[in-house]
Amino acid sequence: MSTAIYSHPDCQRHDMGDWHPESPARLQAIADQLIGSHISDLLEHREAPLVALTDLQRNHSANAIAIVRDNVPDEGDTYPIDGDTSLNAWSWRAAQRAAGAAVAATDAVIDGDIANAFCAVRPPGHHARPVEPMGFCLFNNVAIAAKHALDVRGLARVAIVDFDVHHGNGTEEAFLDEPRALMVSFYQHPLYPYTEPQPISDHLVNVPVPAHTKGDVVRQIVTEQWLPALHAFKPEMIFISAGFDAHREDDIGGMGLVEADYAWITEQMMAVARQYAQGRIVSCLEGGYNLSALGRSVVAHVKALAEL
Repeated sequence: MSTAIYSHPDCQRHDMGDWHPESPARLQAIADQLIGSHISDLLEHREAPLVALTDLQRNHSANAIAIVRDNVPDEGDTYPIDGDTSLNAWSWRAAQRAAGAAVAATDAVIDGDIANAFCAVRPPGHHARPVEPMGFCLFNNVAIAAKHALDVRGLARVAIVDFDVHHGNGTEEAFLDEPRALMVSFYQHPLYPYTEPQPISDHLVNVPVPAHTKGDVVRQIVTEQWLPALHAFKPEMIFISAGFDAHREDDIGGMGLVEADYAWITEQMMAVARQYAQGRIVSCLEGGYNLSALGRSVVAHVKALAEL
């Protein structure tokens, strides 16, 4: 079976302004690097569908959905949601495609149609709270897909892995009291969204690290904290919030990861998925704002997913 890339041109039409780091150029940089690395033709490219309203409602309140759906401005205008997040004329459609990609990939992986998937989509999702969008994120793509896997497809346990430089506060909030989900992450602290770390538990292993943390420390966290929790939990599917802004070339954070670290983390998750989850992984793009580092890191991540 193949590794699929889910995306859609609508995801590039969401534009918060030329000044904004979460730009349409991110997806083009990824596409260019996949072609330049000669792996694009080895992957299955699929168009992201529009998400069903019922899938959005499984994770987001009616008000959270309405904030996006009902405030789409006219062509050429923007509508600010918060200090760093805004809508343009295509944002609602792009957000539907981003969440739709995650759900469609989940169904395809569970059905055995593909081995695993990477969703090259935007806007990202892991800051989006159940009750409101925030932090560049409109809907929480990974949380929506994970709840679809649990509540619609009937899986008993799912794991969510987040290696973005920022704390996935929206995902943590969505699953804080959900025993069917395990969330593991590291994140730079203090850094946006400035949430206080939650205690480590059987279902939450979110590890704050200081600025300037490099790959050796992250690998130790994965080995000593993530993997024991994952093996104890035995997930039936793994979802990855794949943010690449902990890269040493990305100025939005202050960590020091490189492409080899992302490949290694992915390989560890692949091994867990093979052992407990029939290899089932769906990964969704989160952060990553240095375009060259983003493209190279996605290539490393996708190569590991596809075992190339």
